[in-house]
Amino acid sequence: MHADLAIRLTPRADRDQLAPGEPLRARVTAPPVGGQANAALVKLVARALGVPKSRVTVVRGQSARDKVVRVDGLSAADAHARLAR
Repeated sequence: MHADLAIRLTPRADRDQLAPGEPLRARVTAPPVGGQANAALVKLVARALGVPKSRVTVVRGQSARDKVVRVDGLSAADAHARLAR
């Protein structure tokens, strides 16, 4: 079981933030260099969903702003319910 979340990422933001919407909008302070923004996104999504970072991976959009992030162990409904809190 896994959830695939569509996320629009904005690197070099003022603060780390995950905003609701479709797609989800993520802002991270890390620059888009050497995978730093992707790593910050994984950490942000894991913290927001209450799961370990090892269960969150970027499966599409490694070098693009529009990404698909997979969260193992949660259904899509569970993931969206946790983000709605």
